[in-house]
Amino acid sequence: MVKQPVSVNGVVRWKDVGLLDPAQHEAKERKMVVLRHEIGDVLRDVRQRQGRTLREVSHSARVSLGYLSEVERGQKEASSELLSSICSALDVPLSSMLREVSDRVAVAEGLAVPDTLPQDFAQRYGHGLGDELELVGSR
Repeated sequence: MVKQPVSVNGVVRWKDVGLLDPAQHEAKERKMVVLRHEIGDVLRDVRQRQGRTLREVSHSARVSLGYLSEVERGQKEASSELLSSICSALDVPLSSMLREVSDRVAVAEGLAVPDTLPQDFAQRYGHGLGDELELVGSR
């Protein structure tokens, strides 16, 4: 590994260059996945697919509107009890929400996500789930 000076906005930093395997370099530069952001994105997507407002869901989940908004924006780390309450209010199994989060994290990590889903599960809970996963895969 060789260090080389790099100037960013007038500040000189030393950057490692050369002798790195391209696969290692790509893995090193991958963006860190923040779980609360992915959970918030999935919860917001589910709520919006249902055409529901934050106010409706926060009332049903018995969570303040501001707190639910912060959870959806990935600013607050929701407890398992809170996630369960929100999923109940959205009439979505917690496991289904977590599976979608898991798939998004896998895509962000560059892993292949299996596209198999039990038929009865997909029919019951997957309203638009396939379309959503295609969007995630294209990011």
